[in-house]
Amino acid sequence: MSRYRGGRRLPFLPVVAAAAALVIGLLVLLLPREEAQLPNRQPSVSTMAPQKPVPAPGPDVSQPEPDARPEGQPPAVRGIYVTGPVAGSRHMEDLTALVEETELNAMVIDVKNDEGRLSFVPETGEAARLGAGTRYVQDLPGLVASLKEKQIYTIARIVAFKDPVLAQARPELALCTADGQPVSEGGGIAWVDPASQEVWDYLLEIAQFAVQAGFDEVQFDYVRYPAVSGLPEEDRQAMITGFLAYAREELHAAGVWLSADVFGTVIDSAVDARQLGQSYPDMAQAADFICPMVYPSHYAAGAYGLDVPDQKPYETVRAALDRSSDALAGTENPAGVRAWLQGFTATWVRGHIRYGGEELRAQIQAVYDAGYTDWIIWNANNNYPADGLLPSEGDHHNDRQQEQ
Repeated sequence: MSRYRGGRRLPFLPVVAAAAALVIGLLVLLLPREEAQLPNRQPSVSTMAPQKPVPAPGPDVSQPEPDARPEGQPPAVRGIYVTGPVAGSRHMEDLTALVEETELNAMVIDVKNDEGRLSFVPETGEAARLGAGTRYVQDLPGLVASLKEKQIYTIARIVAFKDPVLAQARPELALCTADGQPVSEGGGIAWVDPASQEVWDYLLEIAQFAVQAGFDEVQFDYVRYPAVSGLPEEDRQAMITGFLAYAREELHAAGVWLSADVFGTVIDSAVDARQLGQSYPDMAQAADFICPMVYPSHYAAGAYGLDVPDQKPYETVRAALDRSSDALAGTENPAGVRAWLQGFTATWVRGHIRYGGEELRAQIQAVYDAGYTDWIIWNANNNYPADGLLPSEGDHHNDRQQEQ
């Protein structure tokens, strides 16, 4: 769901076109990463019985003093996304070989997915009590160790506040409308309350499982509010940023890095940033890396002056990432920026093009031309075109060099 860069500032769009693009862009936020249909914009009510959340003290959203960072420096990440089922299958051998044979050097592996399911079965803690585990991966520490032996940087993806398992098992933790109705986004999957300390601690419990398994980094996805109306008025940006700062403190103490996925539209749109609770500059001070999702297919017609952004992979990614640089200008010690790139064909987009190796390479070059070094490719089926990747040139896993 990370994911933008570009040349210098682009000409301003006409006011009417910009307004239309903003409206359509908000609709796009409701898309699962590769869904072909726009969901209903209205908040959908879950099958749980309506009930008011049990009052509880809110979390401390104040920003702690900067803590000690993990030792060393992560590599310039060039990675791919891997689902839990694939990580536990023979296809994982093919993906590992792809990383070893190309410029790739990292994998983002599902530890907790969009349905609230863990990719392994925990033996202790709240997740074990809820039965949230699924035995996709038989030996998670063994898998991580085998990847690290090959100098592959390992990132644990943990979906944060989109969690039907926790919401259904603990209705008092479900995110509700102002009148107490549980809400969901898109496909009817319930969310939990980003303002709940118990939810924060549940996510950190799962993050600790990733730490114990040996992952180098924890990446929170869906670290935002859903794009629905009717939610209580609260400082959503403070809640999201506060959670990341809280998580970073614990992860740094364990010697692990923290990254967060961000919708690309929040870079340009104050409306999106407020609704989703994602302040780009603030999140860049609360995490070690922020990962904007700059998929060309997720931009409305006319964005960045492009009739069909999906047809212009280089121009779209370059423009979005240039806006990222502008947004972070003046921010003290901002997080590193690691772009999510489109590794799939967006058949639902009118005027879309097929995405293969050429389109992938164009996006990668846009990242470098915008002055960044890190990128990750998203494909929900974990099918990645080798022809869009450069061959391995020996020990490239620990460099942080920009491609010329």
